[in-house]
Amino acid sequence: MADDRPTWARRMVEERAARGWSQVDAVRALMARLPLDQVVVEQDLLRQWKRWEGGETQPSKYKKEIAQTFGTTTGAFFPERGRRDGRAEIIQVSGMDTVDIIARLRASDVDTATLDALRITADRLCCEYAYMPADQLLVEGRAWLARVVGLQHQRVNLAQHRELIALAGKLSLLVGCVEYDSGRPRDAEATRQAALLLGAEAGELSVQGWAHEMKAWFCLTRGDYRGVIAAAETGIAIAPNESVAAQLYAQKAKAWARIGDRQQTEVALDQGRLLLERLPYPENIEDHFVVDPAKFDFYRMDAYRKAGENRLAEQLASEVIRASTDFDGTERAPMRIAEARVTLGVVAAREGDLDTALSFGERALQGERRSLPSLAMVSADLGQVLQDRYAHAPEATAFVEHLRELRGPRA
Repeated sequence: MADDRPTWARRMVEERAARGWSQVDAVRALMARLPLDQVVVEQDLLRQWKRWEGGETQPSKYKKEIAQTFGTTTGAFFPERGRRDGRAEIIQVSGMDTVDIIARLRASDVDTATLDALRITADRLCCEYAYMPADQLLVEGRAWLARVVGLQHQRVNLAQHRELIALAGKLSLLVGCVEYDSGRPRDAEATRQAALLLGAEAGELSVQGWAHEMKAWFCLTRGDYRGVIAAAETGIAIAPNESVAAQLYAQKAKAWARIGDRQQTEVALDQGRLLLERLPYPENIEDHFVVDPAKFDFYRMDAYRKAGENRLAEQLASEVIRASTDFDGTERAPMRIAEARVTLGVVAAREGDLDTALSFGERALQGERRSLPSLAMVSADLGQVLQDRYAHAPEATAFVEHLRELRGPRA
């Protein structure tokens, strides 16, 4: 029979099972996180817990503590979904489509409506990062970046100039990310440095923070884990209260997990979780440069896979796939899903199921929209398990060779 319970109710059961907890164990863990002045009777809370897991009623005042009990954010456990149509919003706000915007720019008519349209266009491109083919997004991103940069030399007031610089910074971040995804690290680093300078000129802490996050990401995929930590700490110092700081903490956690320091991994994850809990729920979770609270599960999945916590990594990978897929089966975040499938493959390989491991691994590598450095880094975990445990299996050897090709030389 189909399970028609709400997603959060199913997740409560899955998170509890991944830890080997009974319902009483879970209730006691929840009670330990309630305010000291809040008196709760265990049996009363247990009855409520049973109703929550059954999907009969949604938690009201305990959402934050339930998420904390399972190490994640309220926004990830009880998501508020909503996807904006960027192209429709441009027309709604400014009355212009792309052709009209370009015509305005060529006519040097930089008014408020034009700037609004440019801002929404930049936001729309950042939303399309998750699924638009990299070559197409790179061409479009570079074209709009050139248009925005060209406007800086026209007659604009100080506020307009600052906004144009900030928009150029954000578009530079996007272009740099896609360049790195496409295996162009030198171009990506030059673009990242340009974004950092633009962010500093515009006084945009978020742009500066994301430029340092990109450096942390580059270092992570190269295996420079101390470089990751240094870049993350620099970015956090610059933008400690921006959502990018949560992702910087996540990059630190990934680095510490690969170094093998479990304590520092947990510290970094908890710092990121606490920051996301303090911030308001984002207006547009599709924007690549807005940290979706649900992405926190993606960070934890990586850390637990590296730590060998198979049950937790598996549960989180399933949650990442579910949260990143629309009801009609459309993958909203194919790159996250690919890494989640690799995680499921690693768990299957560790548990002796070679066929399932290879199936997940091959599906992960087949996606059209992917970040080559990140996917290669994560897939190396699966390749290592296959080499260690299935060295004499021809199909495992063939997959490892496929990974070597993926990690081949990049310009």
